[in-house]
Amino acid sequence: MAVKVSARDANQRFSEILGRAAEGEAIVITRRGQPVAQLVKYGAGAAVEGNAAAWDRLTSMLETGVSLGDETFDRDELYER
Repeated sequence: MAVKVSARDANQRFSEILGRAAEGEAIVITRRGQPVAQLVKYGAGAAVEGNAAAWDRLTSMLETGVSLGDETFDRDELYER
């Protein structure tokens, strides 16, 4: 999970935040409480985007349901079991 840091804090503690990102931590920079940027380790951006796409596919599949032969497994089934 990404850590949220205000733009002001990111500016004042840039070296520390940059070091945390270099170690693999995802940092979301906010302005007035809204996310505006994400700082991640170089090369990790594609993986983060891939994760978001995978979550989108999973969410879509669970909304429509996944056929398991005789049954359909959907979001409601996930919470009932």
